[in-house]
Amino acid sequence: MKAKLEQLPLGSADSSFVYYHLIVPSFDFVWHYHPEYELTLILKSKGKRFVGDSYENYEAGDLVLLGPMLPHSWVSGANMNDNCEAIVIQFSQIFIDPLFGYPEMKEVRTLLANAKNGLHFQAVTNDMILLLRDLVKYKGMDAFLLLIKVLHMLTGKKAKQLSSGYLKPLNDKAHHRRIAKVFAYVQANYTTKVSLSKASELVHLSESAFCKFFKRVTGKTFSDYVNEIRISKACELIMETDKPIELVAFETGFESQTYFNRVFLKKKAVSPKKYRDAEKAQGL
Repeated sequence: MKAKLEQLPLGSADSSFVYYHLIVPSFDFVWHYHPEYELTLILKSKGKRFVGDSYENYEAGDLVLLGPMLPHSWVSGANMNDNCEAIVIQFSQIFIDPLFGYPEMKEVRTLLANAKNGLHFQAVTNDMILLLRDLVKYKGMDAFLLLIKVLHMLTGKKAKQLSSGYLKPLNDKAHHRRIAKVFAYVQANYTTKVSLSKASELVHLSESAFCKFFKRVTGKTFSDYVNEIRISKACELIMETDKPIELVAFETGFESQTYFNRVFLKKKAVSPKKYRDAEKAQGL
Protein backbone atom coordinates (compact mmCIF):
# COMPACT_ATOMS: atom_id res chain seq x y z
CA MET A 1 0.00 0.00 0.00
CA LYS A 2 1.51 3.30 -1.09
CA ALA A 3 1.27 6.44 1.00
CA LYS A 4 -0.70 9.25 -0.51
CA LEU A 5 0.68 12.75 -0.98
CA GLU A 6 -2.38 15.00 -1.07
CA GLN A 7 -2.45 17.98 -3.40
CA LEU A 8 -4.81 20.50 -1.85
CA PRO A 9 -6.57 23.42 -3.59
CA LEU A 10 -5.01 26.09 -1.41
CA GLY A 11 -4.05 29.65 -2.24
CA SER A 12 -6.96 30.16 -4.64
CA ALA A 13 -8.53 33.51 -5.36
CA ASP A 14 -11.42 32.68 -3.05
CA SER A 15 -9.70 31.31 0.05
CA SER A 16 -6.28 30.69 1.59
CA PHE A 17 -7.46 27.52 3.36
CA VAL A 18 -9.83 24.65 2.71
CA TYR A 19 -12.68 23.33 4.86
CA TYR A 20 -14.20 19.86 4.57
CA HIS A 21 -17.30 18.55 6.30
CA LEU A 22 -16.90 14.81 5.76
CA ILE A 23 -19.79 12.36 6.04
CA VAL A 24 -18.65 8.92 4.86
CA PRO A 25 -19.49 5.26 5.60
CA SER A 26 -16.09 4.65 7.19
CA PHE A 27 -12.60 6.04 7.72
CA ASP A 28 -10.25 3.60 6.00
CA PHE A 29 -6.52 3.19 6.58
CA VAL A 30 -4.93 5.54 4.04
CA TRP A 31 -1.64 6.64 5.54
CA HIS A 32 -0.98 10.00 3.90
CA TYR A 33 0.75 13.34 4.35
CA HIS A 34 0.77 16.83 2.83
CA PRO A 35 2.71 20.09 3.20
CA GLU A 36 -0.24 21.85 4.87
CA TYR A 37 -1.26 22.11 8.51
CA GLU A 38 -4.43 20.19 9.34
CA LEU A 39 -7.00 20.61 12.10
CA THR A 40 -9.35 17.62 12.39
CA LEU A 41 -12.42 17.37 14.63
CA ILE A 42 -14.26 14.05 14.82
CA LEU A 43 -18.01 14.60 15.15
CA LYS A 44 -19.20 11.01 14.83
CA SER A 45 -16.95 7.95 14.80
CA LYS A 46 -14.61 5.94 16.98
CA GLY A 47 -11.64 3.81 16.15
CA LYS A 48 -7.87 4.16 15.90
CA ARG A 49 -5.87 7.31 15.15
CA PHE A 50 -2.39 7.04 13.60
CA VAL A 51 -0.10 10.09 13.72
CA GLY A 52 3.58 9.48 13.02
CA ASP A 53 4.49 6.66 15.38
CA SER A 54 1.50 7.35 17.65
CA TYR A 55 -1.56 5.09 17.57
CA GLU A 56 -4.41 5.75 19.97
CA ASN A 57 -8.14 5.25 20.26
CA TYR A 58 -10.34 8.14 19.21
CA GLU A 59 -14.03 8.96 19.55
CA ALA A 60 -16.43 11.82 18.92
CA GLY A 61 -14.94 15.12 20.12
CA ASP A 62 -11.38 14.13 19.17
CA LEU A 63 -9.50 17.28 18.07
CA VAL A 64 -6.01 17.11 16.56
CA LEU A 65 -3.67 19.66 14.96
CA LEU A 66 -1.04 18.28 12.57
CA GLY A 67 2.08 19.94 11.22
CA PRO A 68 3.28 19.74 7.60
CA MET A 69 4.45 16.42 6.11
CA LEU A 70 3.40 14.44 9.20
CA PRO A 71 1.94 11.04 8.17
CA HIS A 72 -1.51 10.32 9.59
CA SER A 73 -4.69 8.30 9.25
CA TRP A 74 -7.95 7.73 11.12
CA VAL A 75 -9.44 4.22 10.98
CA SER A 76 -13.03 3.73 12.13
CA GLY A 77 -14.02 0.65 14.10
CA ALA A 78 -15.55 -2.32 12.33
CA ASN A 79 -18.69 -2.17 14.49
CA MET A 80 -19.79 1.31 13.34
CA ASN A 81 -23.46 1.15 12.32
CA ASP A 82 -23.73 4.77 11.20
CA ASN A 83 -21.81 7.14 8.96
CA CYS A 84 -18.59 8.71 10.17
CA GLU A 85 -18.49 12.50 10.36
CA ALA A 86 -15.60 14.94 10.72
CA ILE A 87 -14.56 18.52 10.10
CA VAL A 88 -11.15 19.00 8.48
CA ILE A 89 -9.44 22.37 7.97
CA GLN A 90 -6.17 22.59 6.03
CA PHE A 91 -4.01 25.67 5.55
CA SER A 92 -0.51 26.28 4.26
CA GLN A 93 2.57 27.93 5.72
CA ILE A 94 2.06 30.67 3.11
CA PHE A 95 -1.28 31.47 4.73
CA ILE A 96 0.18 31.97 8.18
CA ASP A 97 3.71 33.34 7.52
CA PRO A 98 2.70 36.99 6.86
CA LEU A 99 1.00 37.11 10.27
CA PHE A 100 3.95 35.86 12.31
CA GLY A 101 5.53 39.29 12.51
CA TYR A 102 2.74 40.59 14.73
CA PRO A 103 3.31 40.26 18.50
CA GLU A 104 -0.31 39.16 18.96
CA MET A 105 0.52 36.03 16.96
CA LYS A 106 3.35 34.87 19.22
CA GLU A 107 1.28 32.17 20.94
CA VAL A 108 -0.16 30.93 17.63
CA ARG A 109 3.37 30.74 16.22
CA THR A 110 4.39 28.55 19.18
CA LEU A 111 1.27 26.40 18.76
CA LEU A 112 2.04 25.69 15.10
CA ALA A 113 5.69 24.95 15.84
CA ASN A 114 4.59 22.38 18.44
CA ALA A 115 2.22 20.81 15.90
CA LYS A 116 5.16 19.30 14.00
CA ASN A 117 4.63 16.05 15.96
CA GLY A 118 0.85 16.38 16.21
CA LEU A 119 -1.17 17.81 19.10
CA HIS A 120 -4.23 16.22 20.69
CA PHE A 121 -6.42 18.74 22.53
CA GLN A 122 -8.15 17.59 25.67
CA ALA A 123 -11.46 18.74 27.15
CA VAL A 124 -12.77 20.25 23.91
CA THR A 125 -15.75 22.47 24.75
CA ASN A 126 -19.08 22.69 22.95
CA ASP A 127 -18.24 26.32 22.09
CA MET A 128 -15.17 25.17 20.16
CA ILE A 129 -17.16 22.47 18.35
CA LEU A 130 -19.87 24.97 17.38
CA LEU A 131 -17.26 27.45 16.18
CA LEU A 132 -15.67 24.87 13.91
CA ARG A 133 -19.08 23.78 12.63
CA ASP A 134 -20.03 27.38 11.87
CA LEU A 135 -16.85 28.16 9.96
CA VAL A 136 -18.37 26.77 6.76
CA LYS A 137 -21.05 29.49 6.89
CA TYR A 138 -18.49 32.27 6.47
CA LYS A 139 -16.62 33.50 3.41
CA GLY A 140 -13.70 35.79 2.69
CA MET A 141 -12.35 37.92 5.51
CA ASP A 142 -14.96 36.68 7.98
CA ALA A 143 -13.82 33.08 7.51
CA PHE A 144 -10.17 34.13 7.67
CA LEU A 145 -10.62 35.95 10.98
CA LEU A 146 -12.66 33.11 12.44
CA LEU A 147 -9.89 30.62 11.67
CA ILE A 148 -7.35 32.88 13.37
CA LYS A 149 -9.71 33.03 16.36
CA VAL A 150 -9.90 29.22 16.47
CA LEU A 151 -6.11 28.93 16.43
CA HIS A 152 -5.81 31.54 19.17
CA MET A 153 -8.36 29.68 21.30
CA LEU A 154 -6.32 26.49 20.91
CA THR A 155 -3.28 28.18 22.44
CA GLY A 156 -5.13 28.16 25.75
CA LYS A 157 -6.11 24.48 25.56
CA LYS A 158 -4.23 21.66 27.21
CA ALA A 159 -2.62 19.57 24.49
CA LYS A 160 -0.62 16.35 24.34
CA GLN A 161 2.12 15.66 21.80
CA LEU A 162 1.25 12.60 19.73
CA SER A 163 4.25 11.39 17.72
CA SER A 164 7.45 10.76 19.67
CA GLY A 165 9.55 12.76 17.26
CA TYR A 166 11.54 9.71 16.23
CA LEU A 167 9.43 9.43 13.09
CA LYS A 168 10.32 12.70 11.41
CA PRO A 169 8.04 14.55 9.00
CA LEU A 170 8.70 12.85 5.68
CA ASN A 171 9.91 14.84 2.69
CA ASP A 172 11.39 11.90 0.77
CA LYS A 173 8.55 10.20 -1.10
CA ALA A 174 10.43 6.93 -1.61
CA HIS A 175 11.38 6.82 2.08
CA HIS A 176 7.77 7.51 3.03
CA ARG A 177 6.41 4.80 0.77
CA ARG A 178 8.64 2.25 2.46
CA ILE A 179 7.54 2.94 6.01
CA ALA A 180 3.90 3.34 4.92
CA LYS A 181 3.95 -0.13 3.36
CA VAL A 182 5.24 -1.59 6.61
CA PHE A 183 2.66 0.21 8.77
CA ALA A 184 -0.14 -0.87 6.44
CA TYR A 185 1.10 -4.47 6.47
CA VAL A 186 1.12 -4.56 10.29
CA GLN A 187 -2.30 -2.92 10.49
CA ALA A 188 -3.76 -5.54 8.14
CA ASN A 189 -2.11 -8.58 9.73
CA TYR A 190 -1.53 -7.96 13.45
CA THR A 191 -4.34 -10.37 14.39
CA THR A 192 -2.46 -13.28 12.82
CA LYS A 193 1.21 -13.74 11.99
CA VAL A 194 3.35 -10.68 11.25
CA SER A 195 6.53 -11.77 9.55
CA LEU A 196 9.84 -9.92 9.66
CA SER A 197 10.80 -11.55 6.37
CA LYS A 198 7.54 -10.40 4.72
CA ALA A 199 7.96 -6.84 6.00
CA SER A 200 11.54 -6.79 4.72
CA GLU A 201 10.44 -8.16 1.36
CA LEU A 202 7.80 -5.43 1.00
CA VAL A 203 10.46 -2.71 1.03
CA HIS A 204 13.12 -4.72 -0.83
CA LEU A 205 15.61 -4.90 2.05
CA SER A 206 17.42 -7.75 3.74
CA GLU A 207 16.13 -8.53 7.24
CA SER A 208 19.18 -6.98 8.91
CA ALA A 209 19.00 -3.84 6.73
CA PHE A 210 15.26 -3.60 7.36
CA CYS A 211 15.71 -3.79 11.15
CA LYS A 212 18.24 -0.95 11.03
CA PHE A 213 15.99 1.09 8.72
CA PHE A 214 12.93 0.63 10.92
CA LYS A 215 14.79 1.47 14.14
CA ARG A 216 16.34 4.57 12.56
CA VAL A 217 12.97 5.86 11.34
CA THR A 218 10.74 5.00 14.31
CA GLY A 219 13.14 4.83 17.25
CA LYS A 220 11.92 1.34 18.15
CA THR A 221 12.41 -2.22 16.96
CA PHE A 222 9.96 -3.83 14.56
CA SER A 223 8.85 -6.38 17.17
CA ASP A 224 8.23 -3.59 19.71
CA TYR A 225 6.08 -1.75 17.18
CA VAL A 226 4.03 -4.86 16.40
CA ASN A 227 3.54 -5.59 20.09
CA GLU A 228 2.43 -2.02 20.77
CA ILE A 229 -0.18 -2.23 18.00
CA ARG A 230 -1.42 -5.53 19.41
CA ILE A 231 -1.52 -4.33 23.02
CA SER A 232 -3.36 -1.18 21.97
CA LYS A 233 -6.06 -3.31 20.32
CA ALA A 234 -6.09 -5.65 23.31
CA CYS A 235 -6.81 -2.71 25.61
CA GLU A 236 -9.76 -1.80 23.42
CA LEU A 237 -11.17 -5.34 23.60
CA ILE A 238 -10.60 -5.55 27.35
CA MET A 239 -12.44 -2.26 27.92
CA GLU A 240 -15.30 -2.71 25.46
CA THR A 241 -16.06 -6.45 25.66
CA ASP A 242 -16.36 -9.21 28.24
CA LYS A 243 -14.20 -11.59 26.24
CA PRO A 244 -11.90 -13.78 28.35
CA ILE A 245 -8.30 -12.55 28.54
CA GLU A 246 -7.12 -15.71 26.81
CA LEU A 247 -9.39 -14.97 23.83
CA VAL A 248 -8.26 -11.32 23.73
CA ALA A 249 -4.66 -12.51 23.52
CA PHE A 250 -5.49 -14.86 20.66
CA GLU A 251 -7.54 -12.28 18.72
CA THR A 252 -4.71 -9.75 18.86
CA GLY A 253 -2.11 -12.08 17.42
CA PHE A 254 -0.44 -13.54 20.52
CA GLU A 255 0.12 -17.29 20.30
CA SER A 256 0.76 -17.62 24.04
CA GLN A 257 -1.25 -16.07 26.87
CA THR A 258 1.86 -16.15 29.05
CA TYR A 259 3.76 -14.06 26.52
CA PHE A 260 0.75 -11.76 26.12
CA ASN A 261 0.59 -11.20 29.88
CA ARG A 262 4.31 -10.44 30.00
CA VAL A 263 4.17 -7.93 27.13
CA PHE A 264 0.99 -6.32 28.51
CA LEU A 265 2.59 -5.86 31.92
CA LYS A 266 5.68 -4.33 30.33
CA LYS A 267 3.69 -1.87 28.22
CA LYS A 268 0.95 -0.97 30.71
CA ALA A 269 2.65 -1.63 34.08
CA VAL A 270 -0.39 -3.67 35.12
CA SER A 271 -1.78 -7.12 34.31
CA PRO A 272 -4.65 -7.47 31.79
CA LYS A 273 -7.05 -8.51 34.57
CA LYS A 274 -6.16 -5.55 36.78
CA TYR A 275 -6.45 -3.26 33.75
CA ARG A 276 -10.01 -4.51 33.15
CA ASP A 277 -10.90 -4.20 36.84
CA ALA A 278 -9.59 -0.63 36.94
CA GLU A 279 -11.54 0.35 33.82
CA LYS A 280 -14.74 -1.15 35.23
CA ALA A 281 -14.23 0.69 38.52
CA GLN A 282 -13.85 4.00 36.67
CA GLY A 283 -17.07 3.35 34.80
CA LEU A 284 -19.13 2.92 37.95
